Amino acid sequence: MTVEVFRDAWGVPHVRADDELGLAYGQGLVTAVDRAWQVEVDLWRAQGRLAERLGPAGVDWDVLARRLRIADTARRVHDALPEDDRAWLAAYVRGIDDGLRGRPVAEVEALDAHLGGTTTREPWPAWGPVGMLLVAHVLFSTFPRLLWNDHVAHALGDDAVGLFDAAGGAGDPGSGGSNAWALHGSRTASGLPLVAGDPHRLLELPGVYQQVRLACPGVDVVGLAFPGVPGVPHVAHTGDVAWGVTNAMAHHVEVFRERLRRSSDGWRARGPDGWEPASVHTESIRVRGGADVPVLVGETARGPLLWRERPDDGPAREVADVVRAAPPGGRGAVTGDDVVERDAWSVRFPVRATADAGVGCLRRLLHVRTAHEVAGVLRDWVDPVNRVLVGDRHGTVLRVVAGRVPDRDAGLRHRPHDAWSDAGRPPRWVSPVDPEPVTDVAVDANERPAHADHDLGALYAPPQRARRIRTLLDATRDEPATAASTARVHGDVRHDGAARLLAHLPPADADRSADAVDLSADARRLRDRLLAWDREMAADSPSAADFARWRSALVRRVAAHPSLAALHDDAGAGPVLAPWFVVPARVADALPALLDADCADPDRLRLDGPGLARAALEDVIAEAHAPRTDGTAADDEAATWADLHRLHPLHVLDEVPGCASPFRVDAGVGGDTECVRSTSSTPGVTHRSWRGSVARYVWDLADRERSRWNVPFGASGVPGDPHALDQLDAWLDARTTEVVTDWDRLHREDLP
Repeated sequence: MTVEVFRDAWGVPHVRADDELGLAYGQGLVTAVDRAWQVEVDLWRAQGRLAERLGPAGVDWDVLARRLRIADTARRVHDALPEDDRAWLAAYVRGIDDGLRGRPVAEVEALDAHLGGTTTREPWPAWGPVGMLLVAHVLFSTFPRLLWNDHVAHALGDDAVGLFDAAGGAGDPGSGGSNAWALHGSRTASGLPLVAGDPHRLLELPGVYQQVRLACPGVDVVGLAFPGVPGVPHVAHTGDVAWGVTNAMAHHVEVFRERLRRSSDGWRARGPDGWEPASVHTESIRVRGGADVPVLVGETARGPLLWRERPDDGPAREVADVVRAAPPGGRGAVTGDDVVERDAWSVRFPVRATADAGVGCLRRLLHVRTAHEVAGVLRDWVDPVNRVLVGDRHGTVLRVVAGRVPDRDAGLRHRPHDAWSDAGRPPRWVSPVDPEPVTDVAVDANERPAHADHDLGALYAPPQRARRIRTLLDATRDEPATAASTARVHGDVRHDGAARLLAHLPPADADRSADAVDLSADARRLRDRLLAWDREMAADSPSAADFARWRSALVRRVAAHPSLAALHDDAGAGPVLAPWFVVPARVADALPALLDADCADPDRLRLDGPGLARAALEDVIAEAHAPRTDGTAADDEAATWADLHRLHPLHVLDEVPGCASPFRVDAGVGGDTECVRSTSSTPGVTHRSWRGSVARYVWDLADRERSRWNVPFGASGVPGDPHALDQLDAWLDARTTEVVTDWDRLHREDLP
């Protein structure tokens, strides 16, 4: 087996091998070299064994991973694969193991120095890459949002769910937005298609995507890989065909309200046909430097169980309460009839329900040559559900929906189902619809699709991003597009959605009316600046900073309103899912809808939008002049948006008390959640940006070397490596660099 590794000027690995098994081995090898800490951590996550290495900081994740059965699902999927796919994964795992063997990892050394002892390396399990794929997407669905919707309905009534859904979960921690667009050859300078976009996910260090090139006889692909998973499933250019994905926002993971009983006969759940067997057992989480934590793990015919946690409950107390209340053969504490009853949710993932994650697509995508071949391969894709834009050198452009969803009426996609209803029966799983030809321009930005057959969800992003991209592309209709010219779309920071909020401010001429609004002079000046603002969330804009401060003050006012008080009650979903239940964050998402609903129906939530907007102006002024701890005034009216909107990339070591990320990133950035340049903050909580474009790309089908790409930080995940942060400046400026595929322009690297 011959495997060669080359690097370009940005440290991007180009792997060349004799065959696809050697190529998989080589990809695993360079992944271990470049992303050792990242792939080890994500494997620990998949195994539900993070606490063994991180100590108590890893317990909450391990509880969720055990309950959602991530490792067991990965094993099932792997074991159901045909032999050729398992051999391909095995070659990748061998590469990972060989690359990690004896390799020092700075983060592991920091953990050992801080916590004591030694973190021992274990060989990767055969199912490891499948587990990594599941970890990347387990919270990528809308299932936590369904739990939030149920909480809203109980707290405020069924009608309020639609108000909070209006933002499409734009600020949800796990949901991923994305932009993608494709231009038919009739719109380009070359006469062949361009495919471009930028996926939006949590900003993590190292970055979530790995730039890579994979080449062997019959294969030569440039694209973005998930470290720990072979192939390039989401974004790639084979030379003959190129594609990029966005989240289809499909309702593919379902949640059920479960009622469970335990008696001397074991556990049972109430299903559509009455009480049926359920599987419940206790597992033990080992905790570095602490006592083991027992966790109750269960599953019904619908799927894995998430137990409703009561205030001050933890996994250990929960297990103890259940065992103490109803030991086998003992007397039940709830009913007094040798039975203990518990409420829970179950989660039905298509991957677990079918023992299929679409892993076979990963290898087959390396060999595609036409857009229709891509569409054919993606008929077997499972999770998550994606919209895919594909173009090829024959001039074909297609929009494809890829993934598996339950056949569920649109009206039943907003809330959890009752397990004992007909919805609790095994669903009919629906595969993608036929691809849609594109003859001009196609844009996907997570908005509700115009094509009825592609409407598979309930929670879609507002249409502003998609409309803005179309506007930008249409503005250059008379100028044939190139990869360089269409790449400029990535940097657009126009915030068209701001108008809905600003409409609640009193106009300047109201100051001279008989019903003049009583505003302080400083608040009037702030209002005037906001109304004169060009709606650009530019990094150097003081007016964008004004808007952000006012919006945050408005969010805090609304979130604290008595009408929403019940939302602050604990929903019992547990600590990992708690970010979906942060009321200011959810109010920030839904703010325009909440205020507009108040205008349409004053009795609905009893909000006074204009009054709250005016009060928020005064809040901003008061905050600006509040004394600092050193006694000086904190007047920051001259601050720009970048002064407030600082990057906040996540690193696992930041979660461990006494440890910290080895990367130092302190940079301001332009854009905002609803801009094409989507850099999410959480108004009312923080101005810092924790989600954004985790890659940018423009694929040119006429010449792959005119294609362009970029990631937020760099190709390497090794602290101190020259390629760990060398792409950051370009990313901050929304720039991309040309792809290099000429082997003579690369330098060869000795393998470890």
